[in-house]
Amino acid sequence: MSAADTLPSKGAEEARQQLPAILAAAAAGQTTVITRHGREIAAVVPASAVAPARQAPLMNLAGSGRGLWGEDSSAAMAELRDEWKR
Repeated sequence: MSAADTLPSKGAEEARQQLPAILAAAAAGQTTVITRHGREIAAVVPASAVAPARQAPLMNLAGSGRGLWGEDSSAAMAELRDEWKR
């Protein structure tokens, strides 16, 4: 069962012509599925249904590079600097 079976759907051209009504429905909490040639392409959903993307705190990454450069990180960095001198 697809979303178009349970939610109101509109063809792409019909949706273009009825966009103000679709937006009003979304403001009222209703989702409308947009189809093209009978295939679901997109959905216009209420803004409250979309969770805002939140950046993960960087403090969780603190210390996560430990051991990345081997036992002696200063030697690894010196070796990398020496590559630029060649």
